[in-house]
Amino acid sequence: MTASLTLFTNPMSRGRIARWMMEEANQPYEVVNVPFGPAMKTAEYKAMNPMGKVPTLKHGDTFVTECAAICAYMAETFPETGLAPRPEERADYYRWMFFSAGPLEQAVTNRAMGFQVPDERRGMSGYGSYEQVMDTLEKAVSAHEFIAGDRFTAADVYVGSAVAWGLMFGSIEKRPAFEAYAGRIATREAYRRTHALCEQEAQAMKAAG
Repeated sequence: MTASLTLFTNPMSRGRIARWMMEEANQPYEVVNVPFGPAMKTAEYKAMNPMGKVPTLKHGDTFVTECAAICAYMAETFPETGLAPRPEERADYYRWMFFSAGPLEQAVTNRAMGFQVPDERRGMSGYGSYEQVMDTLEKAVSAHEFIAGDRFTAADVYVGSAVAWGLMFGSIEKRPAFEAYAGRIATREAYRRTHALCEQEAQAMKAAG
């Protein structure tokens, strides 16, 4: 019997990225929506995710945290989905997924918090500067139709979510290349379905108090 999949998430969190990946993978899975606050800090939950955050994927007796890791794990665990990279796609697939999980995440978070790396200390920063990250990301999304080539992969779930979310909330500049890429990934049926499901669940959680 195939091990069961359970995603612990919150519809108003980065967990939407993992939820989208689950919808793209088209494997049976259960969703457990965890409210922000004490529910994420219980001993039971932190035994699965010591950070006390979402998302967490439970696959049988195995736990996977971090959105990029969940995307890569699902693609490789279920190769029949076609979301893992082909040999010729691997370099860009891993490069840009980890770029988005590292330099991009750090740059937009620091900027949102009002922190700017001093010019003379950019060499000490893993991402250099916000401007360098934006210029690099622009080249990445402009090189091909999708991030690793001419077809959609799990890397587009992660990178595409970062770009779409950043454009929505202003943490990523509105450059034509970013808007065009976000438009391409927004045509995915699983993307639209995920956001509809998350909006419904967010309203239900709000109504439940």
